[in-house]
Amino acid sequence: MTHDCPPPSAAIALPPASTIADDVARALAEDLGTGDVSAALVPDRPCQAVLTAKEPCVLAGSAWFDACLQSLDPDVEIIWTARDGTAIAAGASPCRIRGHSRALLSAERSALNFLQTLSATATTTARYVAAIAGTRARLLDTRKTLPGLRAAQKYAVRAGGGGNHRIGLHDAVMIKENHIHALGSIAGAVASARRRYPTLPLIVEVEDLDQLEQALAAGPDRILIDNFRLADMRRAVAIAAGRIPLEASGGTELDAIRAIAETGVDFISVGALTKHVRAIDFSLRFSDRHD
Repeated sequence: MTHDCPPPSAAIALPPASTIADDVARALAEDLGTGDVSAALVPDRPCQAVLTAKEPCVLAGSAWFDACLQSLDPDVEIIWTARDGTAIAAGASPCRIRGHSRALLSAERSALNFLQTLSATATTTARYVAAIAGTRARLLDTRKTLPGLRAAQKYAVRAGGGGNHRIGLHDAVMIKENHIHALGSIAGAVASARRRYPTLPLIVEVEDLDQLEQALAAGPDRILIDNFRLADMRRAVAIAAGRIPLEASGGTELDAIRAIAETGVDFISVGALTKHVRAIDFSLRFSDRHD
């Protein structure tokens, strides 16, 4: 495989190769089953194919796309002229492929499924990032990801210019309303978390200004202000006065995020980046060109 452009930068580092391989293996097994009966009708000979974006997007998922093709044709040549994180115009052809016809036919749908889904997440993320440009707020994703594709979608968020929240339930303590109810108080929950997991980041979710005061006194690493009105967000920023970073969350839509960012919060987490996925339209067509 060759690339005419550099690989993704360190800022959008890929998940481990084993994660990508596992994602691709599941996808191909799901699609191929006992074998591609349609591809079996086609003479297996060298061919070329062209990938085309049917709409504007931010590219993401090329490593998964590549792995699908390489799994079925180890000798395939994949030539990219755009890298993940790049804005692609409608009609652009960021990739050309030289390989064997049956392998390309069998890998096509799985490869495109990854590319269309991850480019959708990157494209949506880029729109949200643009909407809060010039403010102090940083855009974050959530755990509201497609089952089995969390690492892939969180990578796509990075490709779109966003940042990642916790990866799962293991890499940060997040105390929410049910934890507070079960443990009796915010102070008690924070104290318990600090004792048991002293090295993990600690986030407390609050639902009103009174709880905000309690959280500030308890001293977590971040406070998530959930479903606050704009006026209360501004008040929360004033009360916190920079002592502990504030994260706004709760059904944030693109047309509302600028106003939220302008309240002065440090982070805004948005489930829609990975949850409300509308796939980007790509096509992969055989070509008679021999360049």
